[in-house]
Amino acid sequence: MLNLDEIKKEKEEWRKQKNAAGKDRKDKFVTTSSKKIKELYTPDDVEHIDYLRNIGFPGEYPYTRGVHRNMYRGRLWTMRQFAGFATPGDTNRRFHFLLDHGETGLSTAFDLPTLMGYDSDHPKSYGEVGVCGVAVDTLRDMEIIFDKIPLDQVSTSMTINSTAAILLALYVAVAEKQGIATTQLRGTVQNDILKEYIARGTYIYPPGPSMRLVTDLFSWCGDNIPRFNTISISGYHIREAGSTAIQELAFTFANGKAYVEAALNAGLNVDAFGQRLSFFFNVQQDFFEEISKFRAARRIWARIMKEEFGASVEKAMLCRFHVQTAGASLTAQQIDNNVVRTTMEAAAAVLGGTQSLHTNSKDEALALPTEESV
Repeated sequence: MLNLDEIKKEKEEWRKQKNAAGKDRKDKFVTTSSKKIKELYTPDDVEHIDYLRNIGFPGEYPYTRGVHRNMYRGRLWTMRQFAGFATPGDTNRRFHFLLDHGETGLSTAFDLPTLMGYDSDHPKSYGEVGVCGVAVDTLRDMEIIFDKIPLDQVSTSMTINSTAAILLALYVAVAEKQGIATTQLRGTVQNDILKEYIARGTYIYPPGPSMRLVTDLFSWCGDNIPRFNTISISGYHIREAGSTAIQELAFTFANGKAYVEAALNAGLNVDAFGQRLSFFFNVQQDFFEEISKFRAARRIWARIMKEEFGASVEKAMLCRFHVQTAGASLTAQQIDNNVVRTTMEAAAAVLGGTQSLHTNSKDEALALPTEESV
């Protein structure tokens, strides 16, 4: 048993001797979330000491220590670099390059007109076609993007929200043309419209109809592409827009609860659609805070699904997530510093137990990355 009274006494004696030395720096030590960092941490700093006894084992409720019992000893995180630019042919060549060089999953970036539902020849698309992602106007564009890429052997993430149902339909049509059964498709469609109203802005329809599209996609995917993640509930954009780590989780899980409630109101089974919910988080510079955030995220979501929504199937309680290193942490001056920053952030994501990871290139604060930096 831990003797907290003895620990407190020893800590107070340590503090007295430290203060007597008089060599403390006068800096204020805080995280990027403005949380003060104490000079020393011991078990008595845990608000509820039972937490130390109840964090559980990896792969067991509440999954604080990971969603799998053997974690990376059984399977490494998916290496999924965000890619897509210019023409469908350019993006196809990029995808083949990434797969040939060890990438284990594709992550598709679409340009702004595609995100907003405009064709490339629309007047509002002027100056934006192929700039921040690949332009997709037709099924033929999608066929070119995934030409000679066996969709039953690679998982594909698509960062698309307002037009998620359309792009997913095109993806399924490409698979069918390849002779691949939809039940073999694996991947994720972002389909998270609520964070668009909060932080990103690529929404088209009012919230009500938008939520109907989200839950309709839940239902259709459950019946037709059961191995596909039907949503990636995203805190990344909220964090990049200026939130703290704590606010990132708070807003993300508030959105997540709204999606679950909408799906239940649509008559869907929480133990069925709950298994295909996934998340997307940011990882910033505060190493231990970020690791703790990921551990807390799994614990919070498991309790939400079990205690608030009555989930009883293990997979419906899991907070499975993709992580991207922080664009906001990149500096445009002395860009080689970004290599170290991204490395530390990636390490925090892995130690925090991510299922999938994207690392930013060192020159992304300036422009699209060069081949060398990628």
